[in-house]
Parts: sequence; structure tokens; C-alpha cells
Amino acid sequence: MSGSPKPVKKVPIHLQSAQNRVYIKNGQVVNHDRTFKADVYIEDGIIKFVGPASDITVPGGVRTIDASGKLILPGGIDPHTHFQLKFGGQVSVDDFYKGTRAAVAGGTTTIIDFVLPNKGESLLDAYDTWRSWADGKVCCDYAFHVGLTWWSKSVSNEMKTLCEEHGINSFKMFMAYKGLYQLNDTEMLEALERIKELNGVAMVHAENGDIIARNVNKLLKAGVTGPEGHELSRQEEVEAEAVNRACVLAHQSKVPLYVSKATSKLSAEVIGRAKRSGYCVFGETLASSIGKCMNGVKKSQQLYYITSPPIREPAETPRQLMKSLAYDDLQTTGSDNCTFNCSQKESGLNDFSKIPNGVNGVEDRMSIVWEKGVHAGLLDPCRFVAITSTNAAKIFNLYPQKGRIAAGSDADVLIWDPNQTRKISKETHHHACDFNIFEGMVCHGVPEMVLVRGRVCVENGQVRVAEGFGRFLETPVNPPFVYDALNGKTNGEEEEVAVNGNMKKLNINEQLEIEIPYNEPISRQMMAGNIAMPAESLASTPSGRQSRVDGQRDMQQSTFSISEELDKSGNRSCIKVKNPPGGKSSGFW
Repeated sequence: MSGSPKPVKKVPIHLQSAQNRVYIKNGQVVNHDRTFKADVYIEDGIIKFVGPASDITVPGGVRTIDASGKLILPGGIDPHTHFQLKFGGQVSVDDFYKGTRAAVAGGTTTIIDFVLPNKGESLLDAYDTWRSWADGKVCCDYAFHVGLTWWSKSVSNEMKTLCEEHGINSFKMFMAYKGLYQLNDTEMLEALERIKELNGVAMVHAENGDIIARNVNKLLKAGVTGPEGHELSRQEEVEAEAVNRACVLAHQSKVPLYVSKATSKLSAEVIGRAKRSGYCVFGETLASSIGKCMNGVKKSQQLYYITSPPIREPAETPRQLMKSLAYDDLQTTGSDNCTFNCSQKESGLNDFSKIPNGVNGVEDRMSIVWEKGVHAGLLDPCRFVAITSTNAAKIFNLYPQKGRIAAGSDADVLIWDPNQTRKISKETHHHACDFNIFEGMVCHGVPEMVLVRGRVCVENGQVRVAEGFGRFLETPVNPPFVYDALNGKTNGEEEEVAVNGNMKKLNINEQLEIEIPYNEPISRQMMAGNIAMPAESLASTPSGRQSRVDGQRDMQQSTFSISEELDKSGNRSCIKVKNPPGGKSSGFW
């Protein structure tokens, strides 16, 4: 555990003026769509000015921060956390204070957690319970998704109340956890249609729960009780089948779908094919899946890595998922932070079905995405901002309050050093758990300073947060980024894009038709210690359009085939699926 100072309940009076006014100079602003040299002035938690120093007269009583050689980024948004969640008779050890403290330490300034009612429990009662857990503890702003863990007329009615009176726009259904959270297809269709009526966002945990339940029973009867049984019970095709089915059900209901925590290449391909077939679907992957694979993890350690869907075995999976983020087959990165101590995980030592599911990630997500994406040459900094912040803000209707460095936006700001490195360890992390799945990993890209609504909370490695400082964020229904696309409208955003050497203003749908040539990643300049950029530069891999990544096949020109690989014993070890010709099909896997 880190030896950071103890939290303060309120900002002391003698610090308030300095906290209320901050001037950041000489930095390189990076948004999802462009990067440019600018100074940033913050007052009362709001960004008041972004532009050249010549255009502002800085008032007195201001703290000035020199960001020379650094990037100025919008704070990260983690759309997937589970703080103090009860699961399998255990409670995750990161509560809303410890979890949001860890988030802020790593550069995440907004989290979206889940209200998960027990079967038969009122959604409104569960919402009130989660609010009571969070409001007095959170160190940064937060919002909620609500799980549809059972289905009835009363659930349908309470969804309307949550949308109209409590600021909820997203509801998550489970295709797994049979007997606990799982809905059948009929219930899912009714729930999807209700979400569409409310102009909300449908979310899904996509695994075939019926297959998993049968596989678990078979494996346990066969004497496979160790943690290796977990992935054997829910292989990649079991996840991909459910992803495909969820996309079809949502498309039939004409509702936008957000597929949470895709952990396999096959599932990412299904989501990408659905998007290209005209389906309104968004995909999320996790820090754990792009930062780790199970290849090489000792059997004695595997139970500490258990998640659902699993962290996959193949060593190439993390890079494949990062490429899916680069190509916009996937749009967001979450952490699914749900931490348990080793002793809690060991409660399932002799029965893998009883291992509490979940790992850390909310603190390390930003640095891992930078390391595996930007530093590896697969992303540029603009796309990094998109997949760690802006896209989540847009999908869940928090943009541009969150997810952008612009006048009027909340002053959730990172001073990001792309050249600095840090080594991840349970000895220095800010989580409550005694294990870190990324132990020993060295990451380039470190938040040198983190401002939460204008308050400096991280500086020179020291984390100084205020317990209860965070606010609950209402997420209004009918997010334009989602529903304009669903209804075939442009979202009104126009950007100047180079087309055949000329600059033209195009909306996002027109931009999708442009093939952008591969450019040398900006990260290579950064890694050489030189991050000098043009005064203004458009993103080469912004949200919604991507440059080619070397080595990636053209998804529109491949042929469809299914092949099986056999292990040394002659058993099927995996199924490989390639794309159908034309790239468009109502059946996309």
C-alpha cells in the first residue's frame, strides 16, 4: 500500500484561493479530434480559457503550472467499475473512497459504477443504497448504470422513474450468471424495447450462461476443480456467440447497444462487423485484457486473475484488442475494477466456480493503454483520449462537460508526461487489495499532475484527495452521439480534414468514408524525448476513423472460413473465424 497522506474531508480555507484559480502554460492540449499548443485557465472548477497566452490577462492569486514538454489531457473516464460489490459471498475491498482515490492516482477523474439489485429487489431501493455508499466517500465525480438483474412490470416502471428523476440513462442486462442475474432472450427483448422507449442505452454482459452452467457441471464432475476450469467453461466462442446474439436482439429492437468487457479477438470482430453492417453498437474492452494474458501465468497464481469473461490465454490477444480499439471496432476502455484480497480469492481454491470474479485496473488503466497503444505505435495521443475519456463521455451523455479540454468544460485535467515511466506494484498502488495483476510491469506515460474539477489532487507522485469531494453526475437520456447515429442523422460535428491534399469540413459520417494513410506515430517522436508538435494538428487516428495499422488485414477484403486448431492430444483448442466477403451481412459471425 502507498504511504500517501491521509484524506482531508474538505479543502482548507487557506488553500481554497489557490485551488480555485489555476493557470497552465506552455503545454500541448490533446483532445480526441486535434492537438494544439495552448494555455489553460481554470477558475472555480471550470475551464474558462483555452488559447494562446497573448489572448489572456492572468488575474492575481493564481497558481501557475508550467507544462513545458508535457501534454494537457482531459481526465480519464472509466465507464466500468464495481466498488464494494457483494459477489459470491465476498465484498470487493475497494470501496468508493479507496476505489476513487486509486482512480485519481492513475489519471481517471470520473467513474461510472453499477447499481446491481438482488433478484426481486426494487431498482429504486438498490439505487438509494448505492448512493448512500458513494456520496460521502467519492474523491471524484461519478455516475451509475443500473443492472436489470430480473424482469417484471415493476422493473419496467421503475426504469422510467430512474430516467426521469434520478439521472440514469443506461441499463445493463446479463446473458450469464444463470440463476443469479441472467435474463432469457424473451426478457431481454422486452427490456431492450423498454430501453428504446425511454431513449436510453442498453448494455450487456455477453456470455452464453446456459452453456457455461453445463460446462461448469461437466468439469467439476470430471474432477477439474482448479482455476484452469474457469476459462475451459467459457471459451472464446461462448462469449462471441452471446455478443452476436445481443447485437441481433438489439438491432431487432432498434436500440443502441453497448457491449461491456469484450475480452477476445473473436468478440471484437463480431462487434466490428455489426457496426459495419449498420448496427448501432459500441464495444468496450478492459485494462486487464489489453495489459495481460494468461499465457505464462503459473497455475498456482491463476485464481487471482479470474474474471468473467476471462483474461484470455493467447499471448497475441492484448495486441489484437488494441488494434480493434485503433480501428474503432471497439470504442472504450474500462477497468471492471472489482478487487478482492488473496484470501478471498482462495475461497474457491478447490472449486473454480466459487472464486470471486474481479481484478484491479482503475488506477493503472490509463498508463497501460498508453504503453500498449501509443508507446507501441498503434495509437496516437488523440485516439488515446478518445478511448480513455471522450467516447465514454459521448455515449453516456456527459460530453462536453467531461472528456474535453475546452472553455466551459469541467476542469478535470491531466498534465501527462509521455516519457516518464512507472513500475506497477502492490507495494505502491492505492488499492485496498494485496495483489496486483500487473505486478512488475513498467509503463511509459504517467500523470504528473491530476486536477479534479480544478483541484490539484496528484502532484509529483503524491496523492492528496478529499473524501466526499466528488459529485453524482446525472446522465440524461437520448445522448445525441448515440441516437443521432441510430436515427441516421449526422451529429452536427464538423472537422477540417485533409482530402486529396485539400482541407474540407466534413461531418463524422462523411469522415468514415475517407481512407487515411498510415503515418508514423507521434509516440515515436515522444519516445526520443522530443514531443514538439505543430501548433495545431488533426488526429491521425481520431474517434470514428482510423489509419491503417501495419500488419492488420483489411476487414472488407477477407474471405470467410472457419478452421479448428487441435492441441497435442487431438482435441479442439480453438476456433478461428474469418470475415465473409463484402464485409456486410446480417449474420456477422
